[in-house]
Amino acid sequence: MSVRLAKRTQGISPFYVMELLRRAKQLEAQGKDVIHMEIGEPDFATPQTIVEAGIRQLKTGEVKYTPAAGLPELREKIAEFYQTRYSVMVDKKRIFVTPGASGAFLLALGASLNPAEELLMADPCYPCNSNFVKLFDGKARTVPVDATSRYQLTAARIKQHWTKATKGALIASPSNPTGTVIASDQLKQAIHTVNELGGCFYSDEIYHGLVYGENATTALAFSDNVFVINSFSKYFGMTGWRVGWLIVPEEFIDATEKLAQNIFIATATHSQYAALAAFDEDTLAELERRRTEFEARRDFLYEALLRLGFEIPIKPDGAFYIYANCSKFTADSYQFALDLLEAEGVAITPGKDFGTNEANHYIRFAYTTSIDRMAIAMQRLEKFINKG
Repeated sequence: MSVRLAKRTQGISPFYVMELLRRAKQLEAQGKDVIHMEIGEPDFATPQTIVEAGIRQLKTGEVKYTPAAGLPELREKIAEFYQTRYSVMVDKKRIFVTPGASGAFLLALGASLNPAEELLMADPCYPCNSNFVKLFDGKARTVPVDATSRYQLTAARIKQHWTKATKGALIASPSNPTGTVIASDQLKQAIHTVNELGGCFYSDEIYHGLVYGENATTALAFSDNVFVINSFSKYFGMTGWRVGWLIVPEEFIDATEKLAQNIFIATATHSQYAALAAFDEDTLAELERRRTEFEARRDFLYEALLRLGFEIPIKPDGAFYIYANCSKFTADSYQFALDLLEAEGVAITPGKDFGTNEANHYIRFAYTTSIDRMAIAMQRLEKFINKG
């Protein structure tokens, strides 16, 4: 390794699915039909109401910096959204508009995490969360979870793994890659436990809205002493616009604003104006129609994978993923994914992207394509399995 490279880069793990995506694009360029079930990006276009709001702002020519914390009108809209959807009051001063949820994580950890401090999180989990911690020279301490806890980090496991070096705990609900939602009472207990231990609680809520049953509960329903990360990318269908938000405890407002001023200056102005339209009645109605479609896709894919012999201990409650045990077919899910792509043109994500807890036995399927396309993918998958 070059002596000029920062040592922290050694601890940043690669995102293996991006190698699969690169190869999938090569195959497509060669004329092969590839069905994409690997990337966590909705296939629906951004709602037209949002697009038009962004265009209107661009046409004014006034695409200048907003305040570092975000467009005041958008911060107010987000606060109103919490009151309407969750019956939770949030002071808009605690709300920061960020360049996607990734920007929100950077601000939250930058304001709270010191070098060598540990952050507890579930294994499996979204890989970038661990890498954000490592970027600040902290330690991501992953805790193996399974179906008995719905793949969620519980209060008991937080207590069990807490040490003098622990700064806090992160819970993602709905979770990537498992799609599970933590029960409200368990979320409350986890927050209470972290607060009792004097730590910071981080709630990854970027898949809120994409829930197929009882609504997910925001951590803000139980405490103001939490960091809440959310995004316009998933439910609102604005991945490429790069707009997210962070809600911080009151004591972190000034520190977070300083970081935002220096790191980002501001989130893209036209994207913020576009996001204002995300809360319009017509937009929300369209998003609910899409949520219903995602639910139908989940049901189709869940039944199809079970029929093929994959093990799925828990039917996902939200997001747009199914995390399936493929040990019946392979001892190396990464190689399985590579071979499936080459042989049949179906792109999926190997478990090694999400941790080390039985990673070689798991595959993540994203139902971010139509049922018709998934039906073809399942035919190809069955053909591949039977060949093996």
